[in-house]
Amino acid sequence: VQLVESGGGLVQPGGSLRLSCAASGFDFEINAMGWYRQVPGKQRELVAGITSRDEQTLADSVKGRFTISRVNAKRTVYLQMNSLKPADTGVYYCNVMYGDTTSRPGAYWGQGTQVTVSS
Repeated sequence: VQLVESGGGLVQPGGSLRLSCAASGFDFEINAMGWYRQVPGKQRELVAGITSRDEQTLADSVKGRFTISRVNAKRTVYLQMNSLKPADTGVYYCNVMYGDTTSRPGAYWGQGTQVTVSS
C-alpha cells in the first residue's frame, strides 16, 4: 500500500488549499478514505472521511469550510480547504480507513503534508 500526499504549504488566514492523496496497492474503490491532522503534543484527529458511496464525515471544526471528495478512476482522494484559520495548522495525513466506514482509521498512512496558516 502506498499513499502519496501533496498540496500542503503556507497560506494566509482566509485562504484555500487542496490536498491530494494518490493511492495504490489495495482496492481503493471499496475502501473508505480519510484525512487526519496532527499537531505537536496531540493525537491525530479525523478531519474528514469518505466512504465508497461518497458518504462524508467532517469534524465539527471544519464543517462548512472543508470538503472531501474522491475520484476512483484516479485512485485519488482530495481535501478542499477553504476559509483557512490558524487553528487548521498541522500535518495532514491520508489514511486507508478500516473497511468501508469512517468510524476508525486503518493501518496505512501517508507520509504527511504540512499545512501552515499564518499571516
